[in-house]
Amino acid sequence: MFRAFLIKYGEIGIKGKNRYLFEEALVRQIKLALGKVEGDFVISTERGRIYAEAKGRFDYDGAVEALRRVFGIVAICPMWQVDLTDMDQMKKDVLAYIDSVYPDKNKSFKVFTKRADKNFPLNSQEINIALGDVILDTYPEMHVDVHNPEIALNVELRNRLNIYSESIPGPGGMPVGTAGKAMLLLSGGIDSPVAGFMVSKRGVTIEAVYFHAPPYTSERAKQKVIDLAGIISRYSGPIKLFVVNFTDIQLAIYDTCPHDELTIIMRRYMMRIAEYFAKKDDCLGLITGESIGQVASQTMKSLAATDAVCTMPVYRPLIAFDKQDIIDVSERIDTYETSILPYEDCCTIFVAKHPVTKPNIGAIRRSEHRLEGTIEELMETALSTTEIITVGE
Repeated sequence: MFRAFLIKYGEIGIKGKNRYLFEEALVRQIKLALGKVEGDFVISTERGRIYAEAKGRFDYDGAVEALRRVFGIVAICPMWQVDLTDMDQMKKDVLAYIDSVYPDKNKSFKVFTKRADKNFPLNSQEINIALGDVILDTYPEMHVDVHNPEIALNVELRNRLNIYSESIPGPGGMPVGTAGKAMLLLSGGIDSPVAGFMVSKRGVTIEAVYFHAPPYTSERAKQKVIDLAGIISRYSGPIKLFVVNFTDIQLAIYDTCPHDELTIIMRRYMMRIAEYFAKKDDCLGLITGESIGQVASQTMKSLAATDAVCTMPVYRPLIAFDKQDIIDVSERIDTYETSILPYEDCCTIFVAKHPVTKPNIGAIRRSEHRLEGTIEELMETALSTTEIITVGE
């Protein structure tokens, strides 16, 4: 029935002289997405339009699902694209479209014409009237509804004639790779995968670091994080995942530092390690899934204490989200069911019973001084033994 898709974008259209760079990035992402779908697709552009046309048989549902995960796309319109000749042929093409796509003709409709080809002898309103008349004459059970039509029949006169009536929502955002790269601190919880998704949606390529604490955390906990990275990669593209063995560092902190400061100090060392890998791979910032006040380590003062060890920006896209807001997004992107699997990560294993909520940065630094002489070697070992996995190739 359909052989082509009209792909619409949003913000890219207001990028001025740089728009072509964003269009090219979006075309690359579309090619990558459709390259995993059964079928041979040709991607082309035309004055603010992107087309994906299948040459021969293809997996329609698979193509739609792949395109729905491409950041930058706001709508996917299955369409007929035929040669543009004259008004008589246009009427035949529109009637054939309705006959094929809508077996049940007892529907309301409205025609929307866009005449990019100004050489065509009729203007948009005249074409609307002519097509509406022939539809009513051919299918008397159909009727016009200019306010809330069941069929919004779009007819575009360009180099060819585009006919479509369905608009499937895309994810929006900006094409991945147009806004630099950042390092995501990825845990097995609900929040951090959503944070990675949201920053990736703004065009950022993401890498990720996970802190593993065997034997206190199991291989199933590690696999859970790998699976979460795999789900995010459906949208972001392949993710380079750093798996850091954090056990010895956590035990040293646990044995040496005040227990009410455990979470803050552990987070500070996580940020140091994440920043090390971020700088090594030319990332422009760190990403976390923190939200103000959600837990003790996420108060304003606690966040400031963890940020104090960083020299690069820390991006927190969920900072003002309620928990339910985060859950809603996680369910929409299919990470929720994996996130709630009962495999503990290192943050939950070593949590303090009564964590400090208003840490004093001077006191935190004094506690960290107690680690001097041992923490340096532990950090070096953690960095040198980090496992690197590429997820979503």
